[in-house]
Amino acid sequence: MFDVIVVGARCAGSPTAMLLARAGHRVLLLDRSGRGTDTLSTHVIHQPGVAALARWGLLDRIRATGCPPIERVLYRVADIRLEGCSGGVDGHEAAYAPRRHLLDPVLADAAAEAGAEYRTRCTVTGLLRDDAGRVCGVRAKHRGREFTEHARLVIGADGMRSTVASLCEAPKVQETPRQTCAYYSYWDHESSRLELHERPGGWVASVPTNGRKTLVLTYFPQSSYEEVRADAEKAYLEQIRVTAPAVYEELHGSTRSERLRGTGHQENFFRQATGPGWVLVGDAGHHKDSITARGITDAFVQAESLTEHIGGAPADETSLDEALADFARDRDILMAESYRAALSAARLEIHPKRLSLLRAVQSDPGLTSTYFDIFAGIRPATALYTPQLLARL
Repeated sequence: MFDVIVVGARCAGSPTAMLLARAGHRVLLLDRSGRGTDTLSTHVIHQPGVAALARWGLLDRIRATGCPPIERVLYRVADIRLEGCSGGVDGHEAAYAPRRHLLDPVLADAAAEAGAEYRTRCTVTGLLRDDAGRVCGVRAKHRGREFTEHARLVIGADGMRSTVASLCEAPKVQETPRQTCAYYSYWDHESSRLELHERPGGWVASVPTNGRKTLVLTYFPQSSYEEVRADAEKAYLEQIRVTAPAVYEELHGSTRSERLRGTGHQENFFRQATGPGWVLVGDAGHHKDSITARGITDAFVQAESLTEHIGGAPADETSLDEALADFARDRDILMAESYRAALSAARLEIHPKRLSLLRAVQSDPGLTSTYFDIFAGIRPATALYTPQLLARL
Protein backbone atom coordinates (compact mmCIF):
# COMPACT_ATOMS: atom_id res chain seq x y z
CA MET A 1 0.00 0.00 0.00
CA PHE A 2 1.20 3.49 -0.89
CA ASP A 3 0.74 6.64 1.13
CA VAL A 4 -0.03 8.65 -2.00
CA ILE A 5 -0.95 7.93 -5.61
CA VAL A 6 -0.38 10.85 -7.98
CA VAL A 7 -2.22 10.68 -11.30
CA GLY A 8 -0.47 12.75 -13.96
CA ALA A 9 3.29 13.17 -14.35
CA ARG A 10 3.71 16.62 -15.79
CA CYS A 11 4.22 20.08 -14.26
CA ALA A 12 1.90 19.58 -11.30
CA GLY A 13 2.08 15.83 -10.69
CA SER A 14 5.81 15.17 -10.93
CA PRO A 15 6.89 17.97 -8.54
CA THR A 16 4.15 16.92 -6.11
CA ALA A 17 5.33 13.30 -6.22
CA MET A 18 8.96 14.39 -5.87
CA LEU A 19 8.36 16.65 -2.88
CA LEU A 20 6.15 14.12 -1.08
CA ALA A 21 8.70 11.35 -1.67
CA ARG A 22 11.45 13.58 -0.35
CA ALA A 23 9.28 14.19 2.72
CA GLY A 24 9.14 10.47 3.43
CA HIS A 25 5.89 9.37 1.80
CA ARG A 26 5.58 6.20 -0.26
CA VAL A 27 4.46 7.56 -3.63
CA LEU A 28 3.16 6.00 -6.84
CA LEU A 29 3.25 8.31 -9.88
CA LEU A 30 1.07 7.28 -12.84
CA ASP A 31 0.86 8.84 -16.29
CA ARG A 32 -1.14 7.77 -19.31
CA SER A 33 1.54 9.00 -21.75
CA GLY A 34 5.04 7.76 -22.38
CA ARG A 35 8.09 9.51 -20.99
CA GLY A 36 9.07 12.62 -22.95
CA THR A 37 5.87 13.11 -24.94
CA ASP A 38 4.93 16.63 -25.98
CA THR A 39 1.82 18.57 -24.99
CA LEU A 40 0.11 21.90 -25.72
CA SER A 41 1.94 24.59 -23.77
CA THR A 42 3.11 28.20 -23.74
CA HIS A 43 6.30 26.87 -22.08
CA VAL A 44 7.12 29.95 -19.99
CA ILE A 45 8.33 29.41 -16.44
CA HIS A 46 8.21 32.77 -14.70
CA GLN A 47 10.71 33.74 -12.01
CA PRO A 48 8.73 32.28 -9.06
CA GLY A 49 8.79 28.95 -10.88
CA VAL A 50 12.48 29.30 -11.72
CA ALA A 51 13.22 29.91 -8.05
CA ALA A 52 11.28 26.74 -7.20
CA LEU A 53 13.36 24.73 -9.69
CA ALA A 54 16.48 26.11 -8.02
CA ARG A 55 15.21 25.12 -4.55
CA TRP A 56 14.55 21.63 -5.84
CA GLY A 57 18.03 21.34 -7.38
CA LEU A 58 16.64 21.06 -10.92
CA LEU A 59 17.43 24.42 -12.52
CA ASP A 60 20.81 23.31 -13.83
CA ARG A 61 19.11 20.34 -15.50
CA ILE A 62 16.77 22.70 -17.34
CA ARG A 63 19.71 24.83 -18.42
CA ALA A 64 21.52 21.68 -19.58
CA THR A 65 18.74 21.04 -22.13
CA GLY A 66 20.00 24.09 -23.98
CA CYS A 67 17.05 26.24 -22.98
CA PRO A 68 18.17 29.91 -23.12
CA PRO A 69 17.52 32.29 -20.21
CA ILE A 70 14.99 35.03 -20.94
CA GLU A 71 16.47 38.12 -19.36
CA ARG A 72 14.56 40.85 -21.24
CA VAL A 73 10.88 41.42 -21.99
CA LEU A 74 9.41 43.73 -24.62
CA TYR A 75 5.75 44.72 -24.42
CA ARG A 76 4.10 46.82 -27.13
CA VAL A 77 0.57 48.18 -27.34
CA ALA A 78 -0.60 51.24 -29.30
CA ASP A 79 2.19 53.83 -29.11
CA ILE A 80 3.65 52.32 -25.93
CA ARG A 81 6.86 50.33 -25.69
CA LEU A 82 7.97 48.83 -22.39
CA GLU A 83 11.28 47.00 -22.29
CA GLY A 84 13.17 45.71 -19.29
CA CYS A 85 13.16 42.86 -16.81
CA SER A 86 11.65 41.97 -13.48
CA GLY A 87 13.43 42.24 -10.17
CA GLY A 88 13.47 38.45 -9.90
CA VAL A 89 12.93 36.02 -7.04
CA ASP A 90 15.73 34.82 -4.74
CA GLY A 91 18.29 36.24 -7.12
CA HIS A 92 16.76 34.60 -10.22
CA GLU A 93 15.93 37.38 -12.68
CA ALA A 94 15.64 35.26 -15.84
CA ALA A 95 12.64 33.26 -16.99
CA TYR A 96 12.89 30.08 -19.07
CA ALA A 97 10.66 28.48 -21.70
CA PRO A 98 11.77 24.85 -22.13
CA ARG A 99 10.07 22.50 -24.57
CA ARG A 100 7.73 20.22 -22.71
CA HIS A 101 9.22 17.02 -24.11
CA LEU A 102 12.42 18.12 -22.32
CA LEU A 103 11.00 19.70 -19.16
CA ASP A 104 8.52 16.99 -18.19
CA PRO A 105 11.08 14.13 -18.15
CA VAL A 106 13.36 16.20 -15.91
CA LEU A 107 10.52 16.57 -13.41
CA ALA A 108 9.40 12.93 -13.62
CA ASP A 109 12.96 11.61 -13.30
CA ALA A 110 13.45 13.80 -10.21
CA ALA A 111 10.35 12.22 -8.67
CA ALA A 112 11.71 8.74 -9.37
CA GLU A 113 15.11 9.67 -7.94
CA ALA A 114 13.36 10.87 -4.77
CA GLY A 115 11.85 7.42 -4.33
CA ALA A 116 8.51 7.64 -6.12
CA GLU A 117 7.53 4.63 -8.22
CA TYR A 118 6.96 6.04 -11.72
CA ARG A 119 4.80 4.13 -14.22
CA THR A 120 4.02 5.35 -17.73
CA ARG A 121 1.18 4.43 -20.11
CA CYS A 122 -1.21 3.78 -17.24
CA THR A 123 -4.80 4.94 -17.70
CA VAL A 124 -6.90 5.39 -14.56
CA THR A 125 -10.39 3.97 -15.11
CA GLY A 126 -11.85 4.15 -11.61
CA LEU A 127 -11.33 4.93 -7.95
CA LEU A 128 -11.38 2.50 -5.05
CA ARG A 129 -13.49 3.43 -2.03
CA ASP A 130 -13.77 2.01 1.46
CA ASP A 131 -17.02 1.20 3.24
CA ALA A 132 -17.40 4.84 4.30
CA GLY A 133 -17.08 6.04 0.71
CA ARG A 134 -13.59 7.42 1.18
CA VAL A 135 -11.24 7.19 -1.82
CA CYS A 136 -8.52 4.66 -1.02
CA GLY A 137 -6.88 3.86 -4.35
CA VAL A 138 -7.23 3.59 -8.12
CA ARG A 139 -8.22 1.11 -10.76
CA ALA A 140 -6.16 1.42 -13.94
CA LYS A 141 -4.98 -0.23 -17.14
CA HIS A 142 -1.50 -0.73 -18.51
CA ARG A 143 -1.40 -1.96 -22.12
CA GLY A 144 -4.76 -3.62 -21.71
CA ARG A 145 -4.01 -5.24 -18.37
CA GLU A 146 -6.09 -4.05 -15.42
CA PHE A 147 -4.61 -3.48 -11.98
CA THR A 148 -5.49 -1.81 -8.70
CA GLU A 149 -3.35 0.07 -6.18
CA HIS A 150 -4.30 1.32 -2.72
CA ALA A 151 -3.26 4.55 -1.00
CA ARG A 152 -4.35 6.85 1.79
CA LEU A 153 -4.55 9.75 -0.65
CA VAL A 154 -5.16 10.03 -4.40
CA ILE A 155 -3.94 13.22 -6.05
CA GLY A 156 -5.40 14.29 -9.38
CA ALA A 157 -2.76 16.17 -11.36
CA ASP A 158 -4.11 15.11 -14.72
CA GLY A 159 -4.95 18.40 -16.38
CA MET A 160 -7.96 20.50 -17.30
CA ARG A 161 -10.01 17.44 -18.33
CA SER A 162 -9.02 15.58 -15.17
CA THR A 163 -10.20 11.96 -14.94
CA VAL A 164 -9.73 12.04 -11.17
CA ALA A 165 -11.88 15.17 -10.86
CA SER A 166 -14.58 13.52 -12.95
CA LEU A 167 -14.51 10.29 -10.94
CA CYS A 168 -14.66 12.31 -7.70
CA GLU A 169 -17.48 14.42 -9.14
CA ALA A 170 -15.59 17.54 -8.08
CA PRO A 171 -17.85 20.50 -8.91
CA LYS A 172 -16.69 23.77 -10.41
CA VAL A 173 -17.14 26.33 -7.67
CA GLN A 174 -16.20 29.26 -9.91
CA GLU A 175 -16.34 29.42 -13.70
CA THR A 176 -15.93 32.10 -16.36
CA PRO A 177 -16.77 31.65 -20.06
CA ARG A 178 -13.91 30.96 -22.47
CA GLN A 179 -12.24 34.14 -23.63
CA THR A 180 -9.75 33.27 -26.38
CA CYS A 181 -8.60 30.67 -28.86
CA ALA A 182 -4.88 30.23 -29.47
CA TYR A 183 -2.62 28.93 -32.26
CA TYR A 184 1.15 28.59 -32.21
CA SER A 185 4.17 27.10 -33.92
CA TYR A 186 7.98 27.10 -33.83
CA TRP A 187 10.32 28.99 -36.13
CA ASP A 188 13.99 28.51 -37.02
CA HIS A 189 14.73 31.98 -35.74
CA GLU A 190 16.83 32.76 -32.67
CA SER A 191 15.57 35.52 -30.40
CA SER A 192 16.96 36.87 -27.16
CA ARG A 193 13.89 38.23 -25.39
CA LEU A 194 10.25 37.52 -24.68
CA GLU A 195 8.02 39.80 -26.77
CA LEU A 196 4.37 40.60 -26.13
CA HIS A 197 2.32 42.53 -28.69
CA GLU A 198 -1.27 43.58 -28.09
CA ARG A 199 -4.05 45.31 -29.99
CA PRO A 200 -7.85 45.23 -29.66
CA GLY A 201 -8.86 41.71 -30.63
CA GLY A 202 -5.32 40.39 -30.96
CA TRP A 203 -2.32 39.23 -28.94
CA VAL A 204 1.01 37.82 -30.14
CA ALA A 205 3.87 36.43 -28.05
CA SER A 206 7.36 35.54 -29.26
CA VAL A 207 9.30 33.25 -26.91
CA PRO A 208 12.89 31.91 -27.14
CA THR A 209 13.06 28.16 -26.56
CA ASN A 210 15.30 25.14 -27.09
CA GLY A 211 17.18 24.45 -30.30
CA ARG A 212 17.65 28.13 -31.13
CA LYS A 213 13.99 28.27 -32.08
CA THR A 214 11.31 30.82 -31.36
CA LEU A 215 7.80 29.92 -30.26
CA VAL A 216 5.28 32.36 -31.75
CA LEU A 217 1.80 32.30 -30.24
CA THR A 218 -1.30 34.10 -31.49
CA TYR A 219 -4.54 34.74 -29.62
CA PHE A 220 -7.99 35.53 -31.02
CA PRO A 221 -11.35 36.22 -29.38
CA GLN A 222 -13.23 33.04 -28.56
CA SER A 223 -16.13 34.35 -30.65
CA SER A 224 -13.99 34.01 -33.80
CA TYR A 225 -12.90 30.42 -33.13
CA GLU A 226 -14.96 28.77 -35.88
CA GLU A 227 -13.81 31.33 -38.42
CA VAL A 228 -10.16 31.03 -37.37
CA ARG A 229 -10.08 27.25 -37.36
CA ALA A 230 -11.56 27.16 -40.87
CA ASP A 231 -8.22 28.47 -42.16
CA ALA A 232 -5.92 28.52 -39.16
CA GLU A 233 -2.74 28.91 -41.23
CA LYS A 234 -3.96 32.11 -42.83
CA ALA A 235 -5.39 33.50 -39.59
CA TYR A 236 -2.17 32.75 -37.69
CA LEU A 237 0.09 34.59 -40.12
CA GLU A 238 -2.33 37.49 -40.49
CA GLN A 239 -2.56 37.94 -36.73
CA ILE A 240 1.24 38.15 -36.53
CA ARG A 241 1.37 40.62 -39.41
CA VAL A 242 -1.29 42.94 -38.00
CA THR A 243 -0.60 42.70 -34.27
CA ALA A 244 3.20 42.30 -34.28
CA PRO A 245 4.54 43.66 -37.58
CA ALA A 246 8.11 43.75 -36.22
CA VAL A 247 7.94 40.04 -35.41
CA TYR A 248 6.43 39.37 -38.83
CA GLU A 249 9.38 41.11 -40.49
CA GLU A 250 11.90 39.22 -38.35
CA LEU A 251 10.33 35.92 -39.39
CA HIS A 252 10.50 36.82 -43.07
CA GLY A 253 12.89 34.38 -44.66
CA SER A 254 12.78 32.05 -41.63
CA THR A 255 11.36 28.55 -41.81
CA ARG A 256 8.53 27.30 -39.66
CA SER A 257 9.92 24.09 -38.25
CA GLU A 258 6.79 22.39 -36.92
CA ARG A 259 3.09 22.10 -37.62
CA LEU A 260 0.59 24.65 -36.37
CA ARG A 261 -1.11 23.71 -33.12
CA GLY A 262 -4.08 25.32 -31.45
CA THR A 263 -7.09 25.13 -29.21
CA GLY A 264 -10.36 26.88 -28.63
CA HIS A 265 -11.03 25.06 -25.38
CA GLN A 266 -9.27 27.12 -22.72
CA GLU A 267 -11.59 26.85 -19.76
CA ASN A 268 -11.54 29.19 -16.77
CA PHE A 269 -12.53 27.64 -13.44
CA PHE A 270 -11.82 26.64 -9.88
CA ARG A 271 -12.93 23.13 -8.97
CA GLN A 272 -13.55 21.95 -5.44
CA ALA A 273 -10.01 21.10 -4.45
CA THR A 274 -10.46 18.19 -2.08
CA GLY A 275 -12.73 15.56 -0.58
CA PRO A 276 -12.42 12.36 1.49
CA GLY A 277 -9.17 10.75 0.34
CA TRP A 278 -8.56 12.92 -2.72
CA VAL A 279 -7.17 16.30 -3.77
CA LEU A 280 -6.59 18.13 -7.07
CA VAL A 281 -3.47 20.14 -8.01
CA GLY A 282 -2.49 22.14 -11.07
CA ASP A 283 -4.88 22.42 -14.00
CA ALA A 284 -7.05 19.63 -12.60
CA GLY A 285 -8.26 21.91 -9.84
CA HIS A 286 -7.77 25.34 -11.34
CA HIS A 287 -7.41 26.34 -14.98
CA LYS A 288 -7.29 29.68 -16.74
CA ASP A 289 -6.58 31.13 -20.16
CA SER A 290 -2.96 30.60 -21.16
CA ILE A 291 -2.44 34.18 -22.39
CA THR A 292 -0.39 35.14 -19.31
CA ALA A 293 1.53 31.83 -19.35
CA ARG A 294 1.11 31.25 -15.62
CA GLY A 295 0.12 27.58 -15.71
CA ILE A 296 3.52 25.94 -15.10
CA THR A 297 4.58 28.38 -12.41
CA ASP A 298 1.24 28.10 -10.61
CA ALA A 299 1.49 24.30 -10.73
CA PHE A 300 4.86 24.50 -8.98
CA VAL A 301 3.40 26.82 -6.35
CA GLN A 302 0.55 24.41 -5.66
CA ALA A 303 2.90 21.41 -5.45
CA GLU A 304 4.95 23.13 -2.75
CA SER A 305 1.86 24.31 -0.91
CA LEU A 306 0.26 20.86 -0.82
CA THR A 307 3.46 19.24 0.43
CA GLU A 308 3.82 21.84 3.17
CA HIS A 309 0.26 21.25 4.34
CA ILE A 310 0.46 17.46 4.33
CA GLY A 311 3.78 17.40 6.16
CA GLY A 312 6.54 14.83 6.33
CA ALA A 313 4.80 11.90 8.01
CA PRO A 314 1.66 9.96 6.98
CA ALA A 315 -1.25 11.46 8.90
CA ASP A 316 -4.42 9.91 10.30
CA GLU A 317 -7.54 10.57 8.25
CA THR A 318 -8.81 13.45 10.38
CA SER A 319 -5.48 15.28 10.36
CA LEU A 320 -5.07 14.65 6.65
CA ASP A 321 -8.54 16.02 5.85
CA GLU A 322 -7.84 19.14 7.90
CA ALA A 323 -4.53 19.66 6.09
CA LEU A 324 -6.20 19.25 2.70
CA ALA A 325 -8.91 21.74 3.64
CA ASP A 326 -6.22 24.25 4.59
CA PHE A 327 -4.49 23.63 1.25
CA ALA A 328 -7.78 24.25 -0.58
CA ARG A 329 -8.29 27.59 1.14
CA ASP A 330 -4.72 28.65 0.44
CA ARG A 331 -4.98 27.56 -3.20
CA ASP A 332 -7.95 29.83 -3.76
CA ILE A 333 -6.08 32.75 -2.22
CA LEU A 334 -2.79 32.07 -4.01
CA MET A 335 -4.40 31.65 -7.43
CA ALA A 336 -6.95 34.47 -7.27
CA GLU A 337 -4.60 37.21 -8.50
CA SER A 338 -3.30 35.22 -11.49
CA TYR A 339 -6.86 34.19 -12.40
CA ARG A 340 -7.99 37.82 -12.52
CA ALA A 341 -4.90 38.82 -14.50
CA ALA A 342 -5.44 36.10 -17.10
CA LEU A 343 -9.11 36.94 -17.58
CA SER A 344 -8.32 40.64 -17.88
CA ALA A 345 -5.71 40.04 -20.60
CA ALA A 346 -7.85 37.44 -22.35
CA ARG A 347 -10.63 39.94 -23.02
CA LEU A 348 -8.32 41.43 -25.67
CA GLU A 349 -9.65 44.89 -24.87
CA ILE A 350 -7.62 48.06 -24.51
CA HIS A 351 -9.06 50.83 -22.36
CA PRO A 352 -7.89 54.47 -22.58
CA LYS A 353 -7.25 54.64 -18.84
CA ARG A 354 -4.93 51.65 -19.06
CA LEU A 355 -3.02 53.26 -21.91
CA SER A 356 -2.59 56.40 -19.82
CA LEU A 357 -1.21 54.30 -16.98
CA LEU A 358 1.21 52.48 -19.31
CA ARG A 359 2.47 55.77 -20.76
CA ALA A 360 3.35 56.85 -17.24
CA VAL A 361 5.03 53.50 -16.57
CA GLN A 362 7.21 53.59 -19.68
CA SER A 363 8.85 56.82 -18.60
CA ASP A 364 10.22 55.28 -15.40
CA PRO A 365 12.58 52.23 -15.38
CA GLY A 366 11.58 51.39 -11.82
CA LEU A 367 7.89 51.30 -12.68
CA THR A 368 8.67 49.27 -15.79
CA SER A 369 10.45 46.68 -13.65
CA THR A 370 7.48 46.60 -11.29
CA TYR A 371 5.15 46.08 -14.26
CA PHE A 372 7.15 43.04 -15.37
CA ASP A 373 7.14 41.78 -11.76
CA ILE A 374 3.35 41.86 -11.93
CA PHE A 375 3.35 40.08 -15.30
CA ALA A 376 5.51 37.31 -13.82
CA GLY A 377 3.31 36.94 -10.75
CA ILE A 378 5.98 38.16 -8.36
CA ARG A 379 3.99 41.12 -7.06
CA PRO A 380 0.27 42.01 -7.00
CA ALA A 381 -1.16 44.58 -9.40
CA THR A 382 -1.54 47.06 -6.55
CA ALA A 383 2.27 47.29 -6.32
CA LEU A 384 2.26 49.48 -9.41
CA TYR A 385 0.36 52.30 -7.72
CA THR A 386 3.36 53.97 -6.14
CA PRO A 387 3.50 57.67 -5.23
CA GLN A 388 5.71 58.18 -8.30
CA LEU A 389 3.09 56.71 -10.62
CA LEU A 390 0.23 58.59 -9.03
CA ALA A 391 2.20 61.82 -9.40
CA ARG A 392 2.83 61.14 -13.08
CA LEU A 393 -0.84 60.35 -13.65
